[in-house]
Amino acid sequence: MPRPAPRTIVNPALKAAACGLAVIPLSRTKLPAVRSPHRAQRRPARCRGECGQIGHGIHDATTDPDAIRTLFAAAPWATGYGIACGTPPHHLIGVDLDVKNDVDGIANFQRLTHDHGFTVPATVSVTTPSGGLHLWLRGPAGRTVPNSAGRLAPGIDVRGSGGYLVGPGSITVRGQYVRTPGTERHPIVEAPDALLLLLAPAVPPRTLSPALPVSGRQAIALVQFVLDAPDGQRNDRLYWAACRARETDQGPSLAQALVDAAVHIGLSENEARATVTSAARGRR
Repeated sequence: MPRPAPRTIVNPALKAAACGLAVIPLSRTKLPAVRSPHRAQRRPARCRGECGQIGHGIHDATTDPDAIRTLFAAAPWATGYGIACGTPPHHLIGVDLDVKNDVDGIANFQRLTHDHGFTVPATVSVTTPSGGLHLWLRGPAGRTVPNSAGRLAPGIDVRGSGGYLVGPGSITVRGQYVRTPGTERHPIVEAPDALLLLLAPAVPPRTLSPALPVSGRQAIALVQFVLDAPDGQRNDRLYWAACRARETDQGPSLAQALVDAAVHIGLSENEARATVTSAARGRR
């Protein structure tokens, strides 16, 4: 039988799970610690846990104490845990502010909030080994917030649906993640509307009509229209959304967001950018 992971590692993971946060064990490199049951296969498997075994990364995330102990027992080398983002009940959004080399994500985020006229209320915050911060925010149900790296500004990464945050108490090759002093009793606050507009749309796309001029918050909803695309319709939806954006003054500013959404659901960046460019030129 595998040697159980140290109680000092399992306990903070169990504590997070008791608050409704689904967790997985992580290695010192911040990667999922449980090895894939399909690792010996010649072709990479696309299984997300349908096989009934553990070892599927974020798809193993759970709040069940017995299941968590089983995960950690299968990875006795785990030195930390990841917290799944985008899952109920919190629909967690993680804003990862890096501070390293010549990049100051904290300062860039402060500038972003000033430029867009919003503030982030006191919320759960985790200090990273490099001196950066993870801000925990509550997202709205039914909204897909994509992961991104540096899209909002240098040093600002976003952990949304399908992503995870390194939990406080975790130890990595760079050091330990800890709750930021003074935030221990803070609740996870709701993400400000202005920030959500930068991260993901706020209006369901089904309220839009091809003949209806769109602007403001409705324009941002075009991104959700792309994110919700089923297999086989991704390129068509992207082209339609880009055409609708072109019909307004939002076209140029939404182009990158539409490309990011398409990449998030599986299109290559080159394919997505070509589709958006074709829509901007009025041809396909």
